Amino acid sequence: MRNIAVVTGTRADYGLLYHIIKGIYEDPDLGLSLVVTSMHLSPEFGMTVKDIERDGFPVAEKIDMLLSSDTREAIAASMGLGMIGFAKAYARLKPDILVLLGDRFEIHAAASAAVPFGIPVAHIHGGELTKGSMDELFRHSITKMSHLHFVSTEKYASRIRQMGERPENVFVTGAPGLDNIIKLKLFNRARASEEIGIPVDKEWGVVTYHPETLERENSSVVQIKEILNALDEFPLIHWIFTFPNADTDSRAIVRNIEAYVRQRKGNSSVFISLGQLKYLSLLKNASVMAGNSSSGIIEAPSFKLPVVNIGSRQDGRIRARNVIDVPVCKKNNIINAVRKSLSKDFRDSLKGLKNPYGNGHASSRIVKILKRIPLSRLQKNFYDLKTGRI
Repeated sequence: MRNIAVVTGTRADYGLLYHIIKGIYEDPDLGLSLVVTSMHLSPEFGMTVKDIERDGFPVAEKIDMLLSSDTREAIAASMGLGMIGFAKAYARLKPDILVLLGDRFEIHAAASAAVPFGIPVAHIHGGELTKGSMDELFRHSITKMSHLHFVSTEKYASRIRQMGERPENVFVTGAPGLDNIIKLKLFNRARASEEIGIPVDKEWGVVTYHPETLERENSSVVQIKEILNALDEFPLIHWIFTFPNADTDSRAIVRNIEAYVRQRKGNSSVFISLGQLKYLSLLKNASVMAGNSSSGIIEAPSFKLPVVNIGSRQDGRIRARNVIDVPVCKKNNIINAVRKSLSKDFRDSLKGLKNPYGNGHASSRIVKILKRIPLSRLQKNFYDLKTGRI
């Protein structure tokens, strides 16, 4: 039996990994070693490990690495704690393959700790760009520590091959987050209103704003205030906020959002975590999305949902035409973009929109490859595209 370890650190990556985890768990020829870490184990971020346990997946290891601080020093120290925890976990679990998704600091720690063990790493969502975040650096570093690459588009596959990765180990599978849109029975508007606890008689706007971690210190505070001031210009929309990731300055963003919601009771709501079913149902029935979440780039096109993408965090990612970019985070720029997104002309322009990130069958493709690929193929050698040689 092939032992597949999967690491999840946030509510977001767990939602994307869900059908991969499920596919491994239900396959009699595969063994699942689920490693849960970071935000999942933090009461501040909803202790979402409980959601994983409610889903029926056995948790093999819990690695508590997230310090109760969002300073640069605390993030770096958390990475060190993570490496210690992952080292102990790998020594106990002895996985044949380690599955990692994305580009966050806890995932980089998980990849780094695997290197001395010689564990082949399968990385999902490599080759992408997010120029406004330190995750940009982590992602490409993880790629170079990985042996098997599951990417969402051919452009990203080409970038990974350009980095010297062996072409036969790079697979264009699409984005696994789209699988939930097909496989989950999403709520209609009335049911979503009831389940989430938001008014059914108003338009909905979804807001998720993460820190731009490569910007100067405290820039996130300035930016979230500009965003909130802009949203005030649209009192007929009920704004639904979700918490940012545990990055530098995330707590300042949360404080400002919570203060905004307290002052506008009945006109806005905030949630630590909604889970995939409620969150995707919200996107399905919303009028607009604003912020800088990757879900606006990757999942929202499937709903033809207008997205106002603010700042540089997602710079470099492939966009569908539902995205309106606001490069400079200023109140008037955001107001103009939201007005455009709500206009009939813009909404009509999204008819027939296709999602560039796939068709919602990535997870089954990934599990099939994890099961069948010979481990002897998972070697790290630099492949020279010019010569076609290792």
